[in-house]
Amino acid sequence: MTEIVHTDVLSPADRFDAWCDAVASTFVPLEARVRRDGGFRGGLRGQSVGTVQVSDVSGGPVEVERTAATIRRSDPGYLNLGMQLRGYCLVTQDGREAALTPGDFAVYDTRRPYGLAFEDDFRQLVLMFPRELLRLRSGDSEVVTARRISGRRGIGALVSPFLMTVAEQMETGQLASSFDLGDAVLNLLAAAFAEQLGSESNVPPETHQHALLLKIKAFIDARLDDPELSSPTIAGAHNISIRYLQMLFEGEGITVTSCIRRRRLERVSRDLRDPRMSSVPIGTLAGRWGLIDSSYFSKLFRSTFGQSPREYRATMTAGESAHPLR
Repeated sequence: MTEIVHTDVLSPADRFDAWCDAVASTFVPLEARVRRDGGFRGGLRGQSVGTVQVSDVSGGPVEVERTAATIRRSDPGYLNLGMQLRGYCLVTQDGREAALTPGDFAVYDTRRPYGLAFEDDFRQLVLMFPRELLRLRSGDSEVVTARRISGRRGIGALVSPFLMTVAEQMETGQLASSFDLGDAVLNLLAAAFAEQLGSESNVPPETHQHALLLKIKAFIDARLDDPELSSPTIAGAHNISIRYLQMLFEGEGITVTSCIRRRRLERVSRDLRDPRMSSVPIGTLAGRWGLIDSSYFSKLFRSTFGQSPREYRATMTAGESAHPLR
């Protein structure tokens, strides 16, 4: 974790400019205006976690604006996800406004103008990442911006506590650079926005289907440890028929069963590569991801990776390259 700026160590006359410079250099060029006379206090700490830049920003009443002029100065084409930790924020972009209170979050796109208005002292967790990580189609990315996702209901209630934990770990210096934000979390983020899109009557039918599919994949990822996870349980949880569920996955060229199987194998293979789990029995690792039949698991693993689980673990321990899923 890097403490980029904390204004308390600066003279009052230098605080706001230093904070503005730190924010612009961490994210993108911006214009900022203080909203209250008197001394400004703020801070910014940041850390790279894989391809995601995680930042904890605090400050006093301020307006921040991404303008056409600042976009011309630098346009990395990233998405920012801001989750309110303290205070109130109004996010504006693409003709919409999102009013955030603690636990709520919204996305805004650095490629287009946006504004952030903080009426009082605030603290916000910001994740900046390449657009493709959110796994939304290009058309969808323009309709998810500046939409408030509540941290108290729906899929947002799953995402918000996780992001709170990220903020706490970074504050205490416990967030490792190797920390895995994970496919499941990114799928949850995508599903949280897709869930909201799915409730909009003016969204095309194919977007509703895409929203449902993302939600189902997040449901699967959250329950890979359940050996009973199956098409009937998934369809029942989403109030759809098994045939319709199969149709959604057929559109991606896979089946529900193969999706579950592949995700479980990905998790097991990741654990087998993890030196922290080198002493954990292979059967235990497989069981924690719902693969409780050891004979079936061994045959499935070998047919997928070309090695037995034991051989795969030994190969990874020796530092050789991994075999791709096939």
